[in-house]
Amino acid sequence: MTVEVDCRGQVCPLPVIALAKAFRDLEVGETVSLLADDVAAAVDVPAWCRMKGQELVGTEPVVGGGTRFVVRRTA
Repeated sequence: MTVEVDCRGQVCPLPVIALAKAFRDLEVGETVSLLADDVAAAVDVPAWCRMKGQELVGTEPVVGGGTRFVVRRTA
């Protein structure tokens, strides 16, 4: 299962807070697709993944603006 969380238009720290909340309902191996257009997310999301021991699967630009961060729950 992949959950999509659209945080475009929100600024730091709101996208990472939304990511953390989405993780509460995930099983190990499931992913969150976080859409964010705040430039700080490019630093904040990978840092959150390292701190929490989760896997940043990848990033890609989103049509219409922003970046999609795909994060897998590992624990």
